[in-house]
Amino acid sequence: MKASSILGFVVIAAAVAVYFTPPPAGVSVEMMHAAALVLFTVGLWAAGSLPEHIVGLLFFMLAMALAVAPAQVVFSGFASATLWLVLGGLIMAEAVNRTRLAQRLASALFDRYALSYAQLVVAVVVASVVLAFLIPATVSRVLLLLPIVMALAKRVGFEHDSPGYNGLCLAMIIATYQCGTAVLPANAPNLVLAGSAEALYGVQITYAEYLWVQFPVLGALKSLSIIAFVLWLFPAEARCAPGARMTEPLTPEQRRVAVILAASLVLWATDFLHGIKSGWIALAAGIACLLPRVGVMPVAAFHEVRLGPYFYVGATLGLGLMMQTTGLSEGLGTLLHGVLPLAPGADFVNFVVLSVLATFAGLFTTNPAQPAVLAPLAEYFAQATGWPLKAALMVIGMGFTTFLLPYQVPPAMVGLQVGALRMKSMLRLTLPLAAFSLLVILPLQYLWWRMIGYFG
Repeated sequence: MKASSILGFVVIAAAVAVYFTPPPAGVSVEMMHAAALVLFTVGLWAAGSLPEHIVGLLFFMLAMALAVAPAQVVFSGFASATLWLVLGGLIMAEAVNRTRLAQRLASALFDRYALSYAQLVVAVVVASVVLAFLIPATVSRVLLLLPIVMALAKRVGFEHDSPGYNGLCLAMIIATYQCGTAVLPANAPNLVLAGSAEALYGVQITYAEYLWVQFPVLGALKSLSIIAFVLWLFPAEARCAPGARMTEPLTPEQRRVAVILAASLVLWATDFLHGIKSGWIALAAGIACLLPRVGVMPVAAFHEVRLGPYFYVGATLGLGLMMQTTGLSEGLGTLLHGVLPLAPGADFVNFVVLSVLATFAGLFTTNPAQPAVLAPLAEYFAQATGWPLKAALMVIGMGFTTFLLPYQVPPAMVGLQVGALRMKSMLRLTLPLAAFSLLVILPLQYLWWRMIGYFG
């Protein structure tokens, strides 16, 4: 039996035990039942014994069958604009893949600028960051770029499992996820955080604000650090130049999807002016991709859109509100109050403590579930630190932008499998990069927030 299956049985047994345990003094039966369901859901996500969306559907079913919370709480995620941003992004990702527009962009970038191993690494990371603005689905970007990067590595003389091959593939995988956490629609944890802020507190996190607060350090500086670490840890030398640059003009379908993407980016970046939520912009773009004679996909292609992330994110949003309405988040906040050294005015210490807490919370679940578990505690964080609620929410992003072990990030595991990469090769990059992030990137992010006055 696989280790994930054994761990899954342990999680289920522990959840059942918590459900039937008599509540201690000061704890309600509803809170115990909610804790059991959170343990069941988050534990199975962490164990990886079932696909994430199947666990999400089990959460919906058990929450209603066991009357843990009302339907308007359990299914609250489907009333959030963030979840429709996920759906629109999935349709857009399918459209970009069908038209091969991203392949054209990536190949043009590689062939034009990649003349040495160092330039190849830079080009791969730049392409990963650029596509984070164009394709709002991490797994789609990994599945799109990785075969291109694998072919590129072999074209310049890097055999499978060589330092050059591993360096290029890992640079793409790590940059695709970690730098994508600084662009609101790019990664699932970002969307869960924004959706939780809306569902729990009525707080709107706009595309432009999120980019301004997170991207300069967690996107731009993090990408430079990934390049530096790859060149240091995986030194290599390309033995031949890449092939000729593609010069064929864009097809009509590629031009149409490029227009749809460009319009979406403009509307997302200016959402603070027009007030239209990112989710409705993404949904409109997805519909445009499906419209006959306007879009780039047949209407029937909707059946080929991978809807797993849609239900996964919906479950994480419902999980967060269930924790809040049952009093579980308040109970956890009270528990943490005597443990965490948080105090108003001690902004740097508060920032470090909460960032480290959020980072290591990822060891017990997958990254998209981190904000679902921590967002219900944001109100306690804000009160304990004296910060605005948005700052207390945004600091959770410091946790899921850095991962220690690959199992925390499903797209990283997909990349390992598709690229036939060894786990120890990824750990050789992720662990030093995580240490650098905690020791250098974290203080720089604090200084950036201090500079823009984000602590209030």
